[in-house]
This record gives sequence, structure tokens and C-alpha cells, in this order.
Amino acid sequence: MTTPVNAIDRLARAFAEDGRSLYLVGGSVRDELLRLPVHDYDFTTDAEPDDIKRLVGAAGADAIYTVGERFGTVGALFGDDRYETTTYRSEAYTPGSRKPLVAFGTSLEADLARRDFTVNAMARPAAGGDIIDPFGGRDDLAARTIRAVGDPDERFAEDPLRLLRGVRLAAHFGFTIEPATREAIARNADTLRTISAERISQEMNRILVSPRPSVPVRELSDLGLMRHIVPEFLALRSDGAAGRHKDNFEHTLMVLDRTPEVLTVRWGALLHDIAKPRVMSVEDHEVHFYGHEIVGERMARKILSRLKLDRATIDRVCKLIALSGRINSYDGDWSDGAVRRFIREAGDALEDMFLLSRSDVTSRREERVRAAERRVDELRERCERLQEEADVAKIKPPLDGNDLMEIFGRAPGPWIRPIKERLLAMVLDGDLAADDREQAEEIARGMIAAEAAAPAAR
Repeated sequence: MTTPVNAIDRLARAFAEDGRSLYLVGGSVRDELLRLPVHDYDFTTDAEPDDIKRLVGAAGADAIYTVGERFGTVGALFGDDRYETTTYRSEAYTPGSRKPLVAFGTSLEADLARRDFTVNAMARPAAGGDIIDPFGGRDDLAARTIRAVGDPDERFAEDPLRLLRGVRLAAHFGFTIEPATREAIARNADTLRTISAERISQEMNRILVSPRPSVPVRELSDLGLMRHIVPEFLALRSDGAAGRHKDNFEHTLMVLDRTPEVLTVRWGALLHDIAKPRVMSVEDHEVHFYGHEIVGERMARKILSRLKLDRATIDRVCKLIALSGRINSYDGDWSDGAVRRFIREAGDALEDMFLLSRSDVTSRREERVRAAERRVDELRERCERLQEEADVAKIKPPLDGNDLMEIFGRAPGPWIRPIKERLLAMVLDGDLAADDREQAEEIARGMIAAEAAAPAAR
């Protein structure tokens, strides 16, 4: 098996024998200095892509990929680890475009100068040697600081996605954005509108699964970036009922921090109260949010579709928003049939739903939190017990549509559905065995007879 050390040695040797330089650079150096595991290794070199492919092959790569070749990057796999090597470059952008015009064959110093933040602008020779750190990245690592390389306005103008990346790096490492860089982020926030939804959502996904997501989400809101990501979220800060109910903005941040690092659950936490400002009403001096889950599900689908998230993620998050509130309304008097129906409705999102519902319990009164958590846990235990007895998702009524058409000699039509739904409901409630075809037929005949008698009664 190729280890990272062996792979780096082999690459260094292959490039050196060809008279080429090779440096480990960027996040790879940063993470090594932070003593974090590295699985994706980035290199820079004076070799151009055709030579990189040849030399990486000579080093014994298990596979070579060239998706980024037009930007000077050639990727390789050594075992399970990724190694990407890019020609020294400096970048310029045409107005209104985020596609770089790449100049190859410059220098290591010029290559480092074009990078985003000082902690990412360090290099070391692949063959071993001292860290090359022209912009003070090591000092900023020690100070736990995110600082733009050189003029922050220039760095952000080169690629406005760096505005989000700075917030994401600070959140991921628990660092602070230094004042001049932070001011430049706020000053350039509106340039984020030139970035594609796909690139924004990729950064947003990473931000949401950071250790304490409330910190970067607050930063995005304070710095003016959120209005170009989820502008609807900002309405939670000014929902028009200050002092009359809990602060929905602060509540959402608390929920985010209580959730595990599961992307769909984090998106669900961010958006679970998104509709409250729209549906808020005041009756007898009390604030209500009737139907906020239903409206919130529609809003979330629109938001996540606008951000170009994949359909499976959108569907899962929207289901969490629509149904997770049902768990927190559980009071112990649900019948087993009601629990089974909830399990079927939740489908494969059930576990995420419990994670979000438990996290949604926030109060200054500890006893209220504990009591609500006990109710959630009780419902979870009932779901697990009923699932152990039978796979609820696979429960079917004793008679299907074909059976009913044969019994009554009728063609397909809307008359079948209410019978099947009634039979399924009785099975879920335990009033009808799933294999009791005889009783099911009797019930079906009774429903058909009642339907036939209804016009005469009218």
C-alpha cells in the first residue's frame, strides 16, 4: 500500500530527476502545521500539464485525472489519497466572469501571492526543507487568525467566493477574521451575486457542518453575505413582534448548535422556522404562527432549488421542516396506529426528524427542556418497538386494487382508493390483520353498499 510519505517521496524524486521543482502548498501545508490529517495533497510546480502527467505517471500513480488540466491542474490517486499538481500561475479575471485567465511558468512567489489567505499561502519543498512563508501564514496560524494575502479588496475582487471561504475557514478552525479582512468582506459583500448558485451552495454546505454553525451563520448575516444566499433568513431578526415571543433568529442559532454534523439536519435547523415572520398573527395579545411548517416547507423548497442543491437533499430537508414539529407536539396519547402512520409518512427521514426535533427544544427553563426531550425520546422508543414488530413501511392492506376489481367486477377508477386507505388504516390501527382477506372483503362490500345507498338517502 502506498503511504502519503512514500507517494510524496516518489513524486519529489520524479520531478527532481527531470529538473523540475515541486512544492507542497496551500491547505496541505496548513493542515500539517496544525497536525491535522491530510488526505488531499496539493502541489505546485514549474512543469506544465503535459509534463506533470508524464512525471506523475513515472512516480507510479494508481490513476491520473485531468478535469482541471485547462487550469494547469493534473490529479492523481495513490491508494485512497488524492494528489493534485498545478503549474505555477497568476490569475486575472475578465469583468463579470469567474473563469480565470491563467498565466503559466511564473514563479513560486507569484503563485503564493495570488492565493486567498495567508494560512493557505505557504509552501515547502516536496523533497523536504524549510517552510516558505512570505506572507506570515505561520504567525497567523499561531494567532488563530484568517487574514487575506496582500490587499483584501484585490483578493476578493479576483474571486468573490473567497468572501464565503474566509467565513468558512474561520468557522472550521475556530479562528477569528482579522479586522481589515472582515471589513473588506462586508465592503465587497454585494459582489457575491456574481457567483454561481452551485459554488455558493458548496461553500454553504461546508459552513453548515462546521463545529459551531451558529458562529458563521451569524457572521454571514452581520457581514451582508446572507442576503445573497438565503435572504429570507434575515426576516427572522425583525419579525415584528419584539418582546412578545422568543427571538426566532437566536432560537435558530441555538438549534443549529444543538444538531449533529448531518448536512440535511443542519439545513433543516436553519430553515425550520423560516416562515414564521410571514404567518405571524397576534390574537388576544398572544403571538401565533399557524401553519408555519406548511408554508416553511414551500419556502425551503424554493430556497434550496434556487441554490441548486440536489433533489434528494431538497426532498429530505423539506420533509423535516413539514413533519418534525409533529414530534414536538407528541403528548403520549397517540395510538399505535397513529405512530405507525407517522413512521410511514416520515419514511427514511425518520432518524433525521428525531435529531432535529430534539435539537428544537430550547428554553431558559431547564425542566421544560428535559420534559420535552423525554417526550421525544418516548416517541422514538415507541417507533423502534413498532418497527421491531413489523416493518411499518412495508405494511399493506389485505386486498390490493386487482383484488377489488375482481371481487366487484369493476374497471379501475377512483372508487378503489378510499377502500384501500380504509383497509390500510385498520391494519395500522391493529383492527384488521394484514392477511385477513375475508374480513377485508366484508369491509369493502360494506363500503360499496353504503356508497350505493347514499344517492337514495339524499
